[in-house]
Amino acid sequence: MFYEEKAIYHVYNRSNQLLYHNRDNYIYFLKLIRKHILPYSEILAYCLMPNHFHLLLMPNEKGIEFSTLKFKEEMQLLPKSIGTMLSSFVQAINHQQNTKGSLFAHKTKAKMLNDTKSDYILNCFMYIHQNPKQADLVNRIEDWEFSSYPDYIGKRNGNLINKQLALEIMNLDINDIEFITNKLLIDKSDDDFL
Repeated sequence: MFYEEKAIYHVYNRSNQLLYHNRDNYIYFLKLIRKHILPYSEILAYCLMPNHFHLLLMPNEKGIEFSTLKFKEEMQLLPKSIGTMLSSFVQAINHQQNTKGSLFAHKTKAKMLNDTKSDYILNCFMYIHQNPKQADLVNRIEDWEFSSYPDYIGKRNGNLINKQLALEIMNLDINDIEFITNKLLIDKSDDDFL
């Protein structure tokens, strides 16, 4: 995948097994996101689910730069860093669980949303946040700790996401997010986002 500066991407991957075995695993993954993705991209939304993750990203100037790898072709810094992040996480979980091999079922996907219909970015934003409720992990969307949604509704004051930029891109008022996200639950069978 070739990333473009200021384009919006839905980045996701799924496992055939649990990715996170305890709360510390989720926290560790969020620390890896901060370390490996934040320098190369604005994070507009995220949700970590027991067997998959979703990120809504907008690469910055540094993220689209190319890095020469020894004995390989050049690669952009953002996808290279995403790969490093996932490799670090897999190694840590394998060590913790005394297992070997990849945790992920597929290569990480990155879908550019700018070339789609105008409301697609907003729908993807809602879909990412609605995941825990749709999976019956929580009764209310805001109760899922490992999502950016609590930051958007003022339940938590995290600094991993760029709320202001996301609101501008989607032309949303911060006061409307809770209503819109809860009112317009996306159909579970909608696989346009995966």
